[in-house]
Amino acid sequence: MDGESFQRLDALRRRYYPPERDMVPAHVTLFYRLPGGHGREIKALLAEVAAAQAPIEIAVGEAKAMERGVAVFLHAPQLFQLRDDLATEWWPWLTDPDRAGFRPHVTIQNNVSAGEAHHTRKAVAAELRLERLRGLGLHLWRYRDGPWEDVRLFRFR
Repeated sequence: MDGESFQRLDALRRRYYPPERDMVPAHVTLFYRLPGGHGREIKALLAEVAAAQAPIEIAVGEAKAMERGVAVFLHAPQLFQLRDDLATEWWPWLTDPDRAGFRPHVTIQNNVSAGEAHHTRKAVAAELRLERLRGLGLHLWRYRDGPWEDVRLFRFR
């Protein structure tokens, strides 16, 4: 996402996400698990898609308390289309969570009590001053049994 939006959302995430579990910066997850054995194919498609994709305008919705955390939800038809196109290509590889659908959001807090999530949602709603952001690329990460490895950023044209 664009720098200013990233800084605002990442600051909220650093403030409210349990530090021992916060392994990656603020982000929008398109897929939870892609097979490492298909890494070359995945990278090739992401490079092709990113080279043809203009930055995506994304409306920032409200902060919502989830069962055990808080997320800022996003609205962007172009992002839905991009994610659907990738899902179509990778359908045989997708796990059930990735086949279940897509609700774009930035997780601000996770793995806390419902009461703490409710309190955080109020605070985030009061301080979030962001109406739009721009999606500038696709970022591929690899899970390493605890830490995450930054594999590559595919910038949009």
